[in-house]
Amino acid sequence: MTKYTIHPIVMGTKVFDKSMMTYQHGQGEPYTIPIYTWLIKGHDQNILVDTGEMNPIQSKDREDAIGGKIYTFEQGLEKHGLSASDINVVIHTHLHMDHCENDYKCENAKFYIHEKELECIHDPHPLDYRYLEDYIDDIEENGQIEIITKDRDILDGIRVEHTPVHTKGGLTVYIETQKGMAAITGFCVIDENFYPPPEIKGMEMDVIPPGTHVDVYRAYDIMKQVQAKADILISLHEPRFASIESIG
Repeated sequence: MTKYTIHPIVMGTKVFDKSMMTYQHGQGEPYTIPIYTWLIKGHDQNILVDTGEMNPIQSKDREDAIGGKIYTFEQGLEKHGLSASDINVVIHTHLHMDHCENDYKCENAKFYIHEKELECIHDPHPLDYRYLEDYIDDIEENGQIEIITKDRDILDGIRVEHTPVHTKGGLTVYIETQKGMAAITGFCVIDENFYPPPEIKGMEMDVIPPGTHVDVYRAYDIMKQVQAKADILISLHEPRFASIESIG
C-alpha cells in the first residue's frame, strides 16, 4: 500500500470565541485558529485536502497567535514547487467557505465532495451562513466534481468516510503513512476537543463536540469513533500544525 506524508499549509486564520470550537466551554476566551490546506505527498498525483482562504490576513499578530507562517494559496504551493494548475486531486472535508475559496484556481483537479455538502451549499439553512456557492460555481460548471455518496477509497492508501459532526456532509480523510493511519477530521475541531482538560474529563466527557454541529449527541459518538481508528489524529484547526512541516 502507498504510504504518504502530510504537509500542513496555513492559508488563513479566524479569531473568535473559543466556544466556537469547544461546545459549552471556553466562553469569552478569544481564540485564533489556523485554516489549512493539507498537501499529501507520496503519489504521482498532487493531492490537497481543502483549499483555504482566497485572501488571508497575513500579519505578525495572527502568525504569533498560531505559531507559524500564513501563506496565500500561490505562496503555499510554491513552497513545495507547485502551482494551482499542478493539482490533480482535491478532497473536501466540507464546503464552508474558508475551506474552498481557492477551488476555482485548480483548473486541472478532480474534486471529491459529499453529496450532502453540495445540497447544503446550494440551499443552506439560514443558521448556516458559512456556505457560499460562488466558490464552487466554476468547478461545478467545468464538471470537475466527483460526488461522494458512501465511504470509499479515493486512491491507494487514501479513504474518505462520512462524518456528519460539524456539517451534514463532512468527510474525514484517512491516509496511510509510515507512522500509521492518519485522520484529517471532517469537522472543525482543535486537539482539546479530543483531549479535554481534567475539569471536563471529571464530568465523564471523553471528547468535546465542536461549537457548531449537526446533532451534538451523534457528534460526540462519531468523534470517539474517529479517535479510535486513527494512529495520528489531525484536528482540522489545531494551531500546533502551523509550525510542523510534515506529518507521517
